Amino acid sequence: MSFLLFEIVFLFLLRAFSLLILPVTLLLTLIVKIVEQALIAEREHQAEMKKAFGRGYCKKYEDYICVDAVGELIRPNYVSDHFPIVLRRNGLRKIRFHDLRHSCASLLLANGVQMKLIQEWLGHSDIGTTSNVYSHVDSESKKLSAEAIAKALSNESTAV
Repeated sequence: MSFLLFEIVFLFLLRAFSLLILPVTLLLTLIVKIVEQALIAEREHQAEMKKAFGRGYCKKYEDYICVDAVGELIRPNYVSDHFPIVLRRNGLRKIRFHDLRHSCASLLLANGVQMKLIQEWLGHSDIGTTSNVYSHVDSESKKLSAEAIAKALSNESTAV
């Protein structure tokens, strides 16, 4: 998988979720289209590399997506090793790659996605795991909602 492919998809997800500029269903539709285009571009890049390296290109993993320039499988830790580089190149604060999982789940919950759907998204076998980890987000969003309602009501009562 080319580094550029990873970077494009990561930045799109990061910005879309952090800014909350799109409804979740539209966001997911766009993600699917972007990933599809990125996969097509990666396949074309692999074909170019195969042509450039000729007999030196490894044909053992031709059906794989995540290969390096000579067709060998990339190391399993490639993404997490290169994640800090993506952050630095884009002027973003340092976080662990795994933190994206928590950020995604927290943002989904804060935007009304049901805990059961988040459990399935994360692959937790038990809803209790998801609830235990993310219940603070749910209670925080309830607190913010209550504060917003209180503020609205206090503004309304002073206007009368």
